[in-house]
Amino acid sequence: MTHRTLQVLRVRYLDGPNIWTYRPVVEAWVDIHDLEDAPSNLIPGLYERLTAWLPGLIEHRCGVGERGGFLERLREGTWPAHILEHVVIELHGMAGVPEGFGKARMTPERGIYKVAFRSRTEAIGRACLDIGLALLQAAIDDTAFDVEAAVSELRALVDKKALGPSTACIVEAAYARRIPTVRLTGGNLIQMGYGVCQRRIWTAETDRTSAIAEGIASDKDLTKRLISACGIPVPAGEIVDSPAAAWSAAEDIGLPVVVKPTDGNHGRGVSMALDSREAVEAAWAVAAAEGDEVLVEQFIPGYEHRLLVVGERVVAACRGEEVCIVGDGTNTVEALINSQVNTDLRRGSDEAFPLDVIALDVCPTVVLELARQGFDCASIPAAGQRVLIQRNANHGADVTAQVHPEVAADAVLAVKVVGLDIAGVDVVCSDIGQPLRAQGGAVVEINAGPGLLMHLKPAVGDPQPVGEAIVAHLFPDGDTGRVPVVGVSGAEGRAQIAHLVAWLLQSDGRYVGLACGDGLWMGGRQVTDRNGASWDAGRRVLMNRNVEAAVIENGPAVILDEGMAYDRCAVGVVTTAGAPSALADWHIQDDTHLRNVWRTQVDLVLPSGAAVLNADDAMVAGLAELSDGAVWFYSTQADSAVLTAHLADGGAAVWLDGDSIVVGRGGERQTIGLRSAPGIATLDPRWAIAGVAAALAAGLAEDLVHAALDTYHAPERA
Repeated sequence: MTHRTLQVLRVRYLDGPNIWTYRPVVEAWVDIHDLEDAPSNLIPGLYERLTAWLPGLIEHRCGVGERGGFLERLREGTWPAHILEHVVIELHGMAGVPEGFGKARMTPERGIYKVAFRSRTEAIGRACLDIGLALLQAAIDDTAFDVEAAVSELRALVDKKALGPSTACIVEAAYARRIPTVRLTGGNLIQMGYGVCQRRIWTAETDRTSAIAEGIASDKDLTKRLISACGIPVPAGEIVDSPAAAWSAAEDIGLPVVVKPTDGNHGRGVSMALDSREAVEAAWAVAAAEGDEVLVEQFIPGYEHRLLVVGERVVAACRGEEVCIVGDGTNTVEALINSQVNTDLRRGSDEAFPLDVIALDVCPTVVLELARQGFDCASIPAAGQRVLIQRNANHGADVTAQVHPEVAADAVLAVKVVGLDIAGVDVVCSDIGQPLRAQGGAVVEINAGPGLLMHLKPAVGDPQPVGEAIVAHLFPDGDTGRVPVVGVSGAEGRAQIAHLVAWLLQSDGRYVGLACGDGLWMGGRQVTDRNGASWDAGRRVLMNRNVEAAVIENGPAVILDEGMAYDRCAVGVVTTAGAPSALADWHIQDDTHLRNVWRTQVDLVLPSGAAVLNADDAMVAGLAELSDGAVWFYSTQADSAVLTAHLADGGAAVWLDGDSIVVGRGGERQTIGLRSAPGIATLDPRWAIAGVAAALAAGLAEDLVHAALDTYHAPERA
């Protein structure tokens, strides 16, 4: 019987630069069995089923390089592994997390392919693979497949596992600045930068966000008292402990008033423009259910505005809008809310939406607002009758360009008085383009951890670059968030070189993190003797906030099975290429494949960095053309033709000349140490000079390297 079933043999998530690309991918080994003899043009109806289920495939350019390119390949004949790649990419887009990279490649074994595709989140990538496999199998077999249900399942997983849109905009802004990011949890806690240079964010909170300031901001009465003392206009108010006290305070302040919890957020429990005892006392009960204390406050007429303050400036502003329905004489208030309000694409039940769905069973303030107008959920407004549903928490129009400088100055001062570095300032006034005091406007709240979506997806006006503003706040111009990272790859000598480089860097007074095959070291202290030549160990080094320089070993298993722990490096060392047969388990079968493995390290060298390459290994030396930065060669042969040509072109190199370790830059030569020096005498001479070259490429002074070589002591297992 013909075997036409697709079978996944293994799946790996390469969570960093890898043999495929610079960014994380899911790699699956797929056996297509006898479908090797059945390209798509030989499977009746396959094209029609796939294009009906996944119409977005028309946008896939594939190798043809134009819209519809993949469908052209599908019509002419291509193999299931390639089709699976595109199906999985399309499913990512349908789930709301678009990706654009994918590849499918044959292996030496008949019917077995490697399929790789970009996925920011492992769980989502694996789920897209599973569903894509089932969908493609159904298309091949001409059986039913519920695409809508599958995509709904994926979207639910995306809501659970993907970064929230506010966090994602900050991460993308960091990526645009080439600042590395690390997701520290399954949620929105993000590390930006490495080691001692890193910063952390949790959506719109940062590691500069004071816990005391957050506590102050959560107490609305305390916040008002503090900022009022500094001259910021605020509404008069009083904390009350009963409905009767609320009415008494309202009489003192003067109607109309606002009643709200002192520690609420997102507008929950806030009732506005209350002008009767009945309304005030009912609002007190609603507010008391939402917070610890209740505040009665002067009602400020005008529009509600949210100003986003980042550091020393207002970077975005939105104006709120009242929410109303218009009766048709037939439908109830609840039905009209659902048809006229909740159909707004900006509304939803999670953080992906800038506005909340209005549900009467969980919005008691809306129920009160309706009651004040003589309605309840079952009331049927007359045709054309306008009914107010909600007065606040509906920021929809961008007004960033309209904010008066004095209003912006008041907002920034208020945030500084509270002690926050990022905050949402709620301002009520008739015209945000005029000073507050002249129009009776006021600052009514300061919010820590403000939502960003209203500024990213305004209903009116342009989105604001709030992610870029937050990144610039944490990393001023010129700050990359990087510490020097030295990556060491190759078939031999990696751990020995890594130890020596770490020692030399440490001799410069730096706190060095070292991850290599002999274990994990932090600041010269071994913290584990388990194999540290892994993605996990490398990432632990880069997460350590003490680390001022990192040295990370990357063997072939890291590159081919795990991905590199860092996105770019200051120095990338490659020792020897070895033989393809050593990597046969990964289907590395010839020199072209082998070169692609080791080039991964060189591809990651920063333009300001350097590749350190073995001039005595032809394949390794040939990687020099791939370096974005400088190139340092090293050799045990003083008369190396590669070194001679490189130095003649003004390059840099380290080599052995008898017992001398010589450094050359262009036409300059200097002996930096002796091969027989006690510290390095036991090392293979190739790895000793490679370590010296790496340290010099990292910027260490030659005299410091010279002195440190004499005191180096190799670990017993190195």
